[in-house]
Amino acid sequence: MSAAYIPFRRHLLPLLLAGGLALPAAQAAPPTHTFALGTEQFLLDGQPFQMISGELHYPRIPREAWRQRLKMAKAMGLNTVGTYVFWNAHEPQPGQYDFSGNNDVAAFVKMAQEEGLWVVLRPSPYVCAEWEFGGYPYWLQNVPGLKVRSQEPQYVAAYRRYLQAVAKQLAPLQVNHGGPILMVQVENEYGSYGADKAYLASNKKMFEDVGFDGLLYTCDPVRDVAAGHLDGLLPAVNGTDKPSQIRKLVQANHGGKGPYYVAEWYPAWFDWWGTKHHTVPARNYTPGLDSVLRAGMSINMYMFHGGTTRGFMNGANYKGDSSHYEPQISSYDYDAPLDEAGNATPKFRAFREVIAKYRPAGQPLPAVPAAKPSAALPTLTLNASAGLLDRLPAPVASATPLTFEALKQAYGFVLYRATVPGGGTKKLKITDLRDYAVVLVNGKRVGTLDRRLRQDAMDVALPAGQVQLDILVENLGRVNFGEYLLQNTKGITKSVSLNGQEVKSWKQYGLPMEQAPQLVKADRANADSTPAVRYSTFTLAQPVDTYLDMRQWGKGVVWLNGHNLGRYWAIGPQQTLYVPAEWLKKGSNNITVLELLKPEQTKLPFLDHAILNDLQPGAAAAND
Repeated sequence: MSAAYIPFRRHLLPLLLAGGLALPAAQAAPPTHTFALGTEQFLLDGQPFQMISGELHYPRIPREAWRQRLKMAKAMGLNTVGTYVFWNAHEPQPGQYDFSGNNDVAAFVKMAQEEGLWVVLRPSPYVCAEWEFGGYPYWLQNVPGLKVRSQEPQYVAAYRRYLQAVAKQLAPLQVNHGGPILMVQVENEYGSYGADKAYLASNKKMFEDVGFDGLLYTCDPVRDVAAGHLDGLLPAVNGTDKPSQIRKLVQANHGGKGPYYVAEWYPAWFDWWGTKHHTVPARNYTPGLDSVLRAGMSINMYMFHGGTTRGFMNGANYKGDSSHYEPQISSYDYDAPLDEAGNATPKFRAFREVIAKYRPAGQPLPAVPAAKPSAALPTLTLNASAGLLDRLPAPVASATPLTFEALKQAYGFVLYRATVPGGGTKKLKITDLRDYAVVLVNGKRVGTLDRRLRQDAMDVALPAGQVQLDILVENLGRVNFGEYLLQNTKGITKSVSLNGQEVKSWKQYGLPMEQAPQLVKADRANADSTPAVRYSTFTLAQPVDTYLDMRQWGKGVVWLNGHNLGRYWAIGPQQTLYVPAEWLKKGSNNITVLELLKPEQTKLPFLDHAILNDLQPGAAAAND
């Protein structure tokens, strides 16, 4: 620590850490501020400002719980929060924009301001974030020749339209217009993908053209800063808490000057299906956090609060043929300081103690709110049931299988059906299956194929005569990082063969599951082994946080009162689904479960806690 930082810490932290966001009288216009780059520190209204920030993502938190999470950020000592903006959430189909409900990012930013927090905004069209397709909408892949993260004209045009829509929501909320947004990120870890400075410059210009007229910056991991920074913009550094390294990297790419900002500091990591839950003790990180704050540098912890990747929005990792495909789980707990339900963890308290050392005298941290109550509700019996394939939509016919993209379907499932000659056992092969298939012969499940395990073939016994071959394919999440962003179609992406002979003449039934499947009273449980939809209602005197215990189920999706809670899979590590109290109702509630592998299962227990580290590797094979 240099002596130059001592007066900075002692005398300017009242401005720096208090946040400086006291709201004016309701009738007064919000004050505008200046936010700029100093030689060593950020300058808020001309005075040094140290960001102590944490990342949390509005789509991963029930809107009704946003304020509670923001209050927890204040209680840990944060003065700033960071968030991505998710293109595929806001433009699910070309030209159809959605900034409502849980997608109302402007409301989230305004709420942060109301809670006395500044905001760092990350609206790059690419977010990574363990999010489906890295945030890109699936339909970009339907444009021939379009290449994401490039200057290809069709991509640039789609990107510009989207960014214009985002700017209408958020440009007025920049700090120089009276809002809380201090900085806006251009692209996202681009140096890990490419080094086209002209592309980065076009990004910068586009941001400015649509109205982001404040401070712009780039961010990249340590080894990629040189490739990903753009002259004139601050190069933030990801994945380090070593002040000497941070200072060296920033100065080398920023004319020998600061300020110094760690845009992503990782207190743990994310999880994917079939591998252990990642946890790291707080003691491994508190020294690094302390060193960065002691040096007067700014920091954003990724994640402060992960929340839940609900619906079908989880991404996946894949590095090529020699690598397993790794779809991420629905929980985005991340072993973060704030757990999936928004409660303080030991890591929260340890980080809070470090941050408290740098609070100004006479400004203690707010008290930590008590943990939200949780309860194990009575076990449900889901007797109402129907076979998933009993009531199918109208099919799309084709000679060869069509991808999800060709069917203009983003997520969920597609049923591929063909009639094939039977008689004997034949080798079924699906070339480039993406990503998980339930195979049925004359309506009976005969096996599954799992891209994670590099499975693409199996022997199937076919009875004599004409046979109905069904292949139910699930999109487990598009790749969100690396070169395979450009190879991200879903479904049966090439061909199907039996004993080496290609199967032709297919019918495709789209099952996007945008809403919970609807049952009628006449539906009854099937005795066969087809995937099933089960349903029940239950009554609550008082909503409370709870967790669905899915350990006795196989694989599927759950909806509660119309909200998609995410995927479950017996292989783990996640064995529960978090049910927010905010999505439960006093009185009658309903629940729908789509179960692919255990259609006979009826009992659904609850727990008062999460199970995120229970691996059952044999569960995948045990159901075939």
